[in-house]
Amino acid sequence: MRHLSSKSKLKRNASQRRALLSGLTCNLIEHGRIKTTLGKAKALRPVAEKMVTLAKKGDIHSRRIALAFLRQKDIVAKLFATVAPAAANRPGGYCRITKLAARLTDAAPMAYIEFCDTPLVVTSSEPTAADAPAAEEKSEA
Repeated sequence: MRHLSSKSKLKRNASQRRALLSGLTCNLIEHGRIKTTLGKAKALRPVAEKMVTLAKKGDIHSRRIALAFLRQKDIVAKLFATVAPAAANRPGGYCRITKLAARLTDAAPMAYIEFCDTPLVVTSSEPTAADAPAAEEKSEA
């Protein structure tokens, strides 16, 4: 039975799950937003938020703990230099999960996970004023 067991196993053993979450956290810190399955995003959010909380402390012990989990010096440096100062005024809830349509191949529910302090990227199908002259030039040629 799964009494008081709150974390998702993601169909992996402990070492594979830790490596998966470490890699996803590194990609989230590096890119600011990643597209993954909904289950992985929900499992990633507490881990990523703990890394941001460590980075907000800013001491050498926190940096060593983050380096032990992430295992990439450049990612830890970016976490402490850019991600943590952006979330300095926020008391918690550093990540946002946005649900997407199911993946076509296996119908897995997909989601974006991103840091809340980064601006949302909104794409529209309507051309903007800057794109209009470029569209006219192509149609004339």
